[in-house]
Amino acid sequence: MFDDVGHWFEGFLQPGVLIELGALALCAGLAWLVVFGLRRALRLHEGDRRSILFGRDVVDGVLFPLTLLGLGYAARSLLLLFLPIAAFKVAIPALIALVVIRIGAKVLQVAFPQSAWVRPIERTISWVGWAAMVLWVTGLLPLLLKDLEDITWKVGGSTLSVRTVIEGFVTAAAVLIVALWISSAIESRLLRSATGSSLSVRKALSNATRAMLLFLGLIFALSAVGIDLTALSVLGGAVGVGIGFGLQKLASNYVSGFVILAERSVRIGDNVRVDNFEGRITDITGRYTVIRSGVGRESIVPNEMLITSRVENLSLADPRVWHSTVVSVGYDSDVDLVMQLLAEAALVSPRVLRDPAPSVALSAFGADGLEFTVGFWINDPENGLLGLRSQINLAILRALRANGIDIPYPQRVVHWADGQAPRPPRRRRGSPGWSERSKGDSPCGGWGLGLAYNP
Repeated sequence: MFDDVGHWFEGFLQPGVLIELGALALCAGLAWLVVFGLRRALRLHEGDRRSILFGRDVVDGVLFPLTLLGLGYAARSLLLLFLPIAAFKVAIPALIALVVIRIGAKVLQVAFPQSAWVRPIERTISWVGWAAMVLWVTGLLPLLLKDLEDITWKVGGSTLSVRTVIEGFVTAAAVLIVALWISSAIESRLLRSATGSSLSVRKALSNATRAMLLFLGLIFALSAVGIDLTALSVLGGAVGVGIGFGLQKLASNYVSGFVILAERSVRIGDNVRVDNFEGRITDITGRYTVIRSGVGRESIVPNEMLITSRVENLSLADPRVWHSTVVSVGYDSDVDLVMQLLAEAALVSPRVLRDPAPSVALSAFGADGLEFTVGFWINDPENGLLGLRSQINLAILRALRANGIDIPYPQRVVHWADGQAPRPPRRRRGSPGWSERSKGDSPCGGWGLGLAYNP
């Protein structure tokens, strides 16, 4: 091994290394042009983190190191016909490690975009990949694997070694990464430009596809490790009993989630009211549904509740929603003029639909004035209602004041039958509840008492 490393250092000092470095630079330039041209042809935007192949920029995705690796292999094969290589002995393993690391990191970023544990796993993949590359280049990897193969132990009727466990773990990780990549590509394809009912159906298909691929990948990975799958029948029976007893609610929520996505009774983007909580559905997962209210609060509702309880879907058949505001005017007001002003004030906001137009109705004869109900339709309740109602109320207030229409406030007039107010009962000096007040007029109107009773 050390002789090979010494020969490599000697070869690296030869003038032919400059040709290899130039060939590597040329391969890097060609790979950049290829990826850049494909991004322009596909009209991909910079900063898009959803693409595994292209990434956020030209050199961020998997396609750039993969293209560079292919061009590097071609250049290495060509240069071997004319001169001994030295730089490519390091460049090719480094590019292979870079491709493996980039695939693992990008797939995890796209598959689990909001998970905090993705970053530590990315670092682990990076350290393992570069360490394997160094061991490969120095020639220590075959020796290390041979020594690990000698460390064995017996498990049941089979014999395992450290090398077998490591290779099985790497195979399992690779299978799961590929399964996540395929499911992410299918999900991106299904959910692209999907809205409303089609979004819910495609979300259900995406979740089912990911679950099936991960299950198949897990089975394949267990086989690669050397675990006898027939031994899992007992575990499967135990899991079935656990689901039947302890995990009944959890299984019910998952089944309810697939039923909701399949029958489309509630969809992503619908405005619903569940258990006195009203908001817009932002996400439907296998176990729960996320509902976001107009004030920014989010409610996590178990899917079973959406199946077994009453749910008001405000936009199932029609996204338009009707809202209203109530205003009172004096009894001596011109009713026709008031109705005209209220209808015009409701149109002050561009969010209010013109078809159907706002409606004004004399809804009640109140104790203090005539009560009018102004109704209007909107198709974007997810943007909030408080600001819209405030804007309409301000327009109503300005219109009524500009036309001299009175907005009454509560008034109460008390009439005595005999024209005189009753007098309070007299109390003797020193009796309970008696106190002396200052002489003069009493604030009680015509009572004019110098002595007041405090109960």
